[in-house]
Amino acid sequence: MPRLRQDAPYTDRTKQVVNHIRILLEKGALQPGDRIPPERELARTLKISRASLRTGIGYLVATGVMRVRHGVGTFIKDGPAEFSKASLGLMSALYGFQFWQMFEARLIIESSLAALAAERGKEEHHAALAEEVAEMFSIADNPEDFLLHDMLFHRIIAKASGNPILAALIETITTAMYEKRRKTVERANYLREMAEMHREIYRAIRARDPIEARKQMENHLRVAESAQNMELPGARPRRLVSPRTRKPVALIDNSSAA
Repeated sequence: MPRLRQDAPYTDRTKQVVNHIRILLEKGALQPGDRIPPERELARTLKISRASLRTGIGYLVATGVMRVRHGVGTFIKDGPAEFSKASLGLMSALYGFQFWQMFEARLIIESSLAALAAERGKEEHHAALAEEVAEMFSIADNPEDFLLHDMLFHRIIAKASGNPILAALIETITTAMYEKRRKTVERANYLREMAEMHREIYRAIRARDPIEARKQMENHLRVAESAQNMELPGARPRRLVSPRTRKPVALIDNSSAA
């Protein structure tokens, strides 16, 4: 079987392959350590192209469900699947995790991470956060680049918390959400306001004020959830309001959305 891409995007065809393999596992037709059916046979069964099949299998390889032995074939992994960054995206597709549920998980974990970062963060973390905030202000008119620095900012906070388990959990969640966000962020016209919120989080962490850091993170995530919902196609233009200050944050205009 040809080399598989492990960073392939999740698509309807990918879901079709994942569901088929899941059913075979549930029925016992495939067991840990088993070699999966030949590529030609699977593609014919699913009535999809071999390229689409490879994308789906590549996704399962990335999640740790399968492993490839080049020149031999693709096998169901003999042992428990790894809970990798891709695993949550897979479970989300299979079990219908909702957008608000992902944000609720972020709110619970990241508010605590911000408080811990205020207590435990080092000067090197403060300097790195300040640098990311500066980058956000400088590229507020470039949504895709802004999104990358947004993720880096939150990653630094997770590292500064001193709890690698919580950091790994939030990395799993935010990475699973990234692909969906990347597709809508071009509609965002409130990024300078988001940069301001990140600056307030940074200031609270630098001041070593865990209560304020938690409050600022909670405020940011609640506003971010509303903002991202308003990026979706068909969303009605309306003012985005901070749940903490009750003041307008930005005017989101999706009138040109498809």
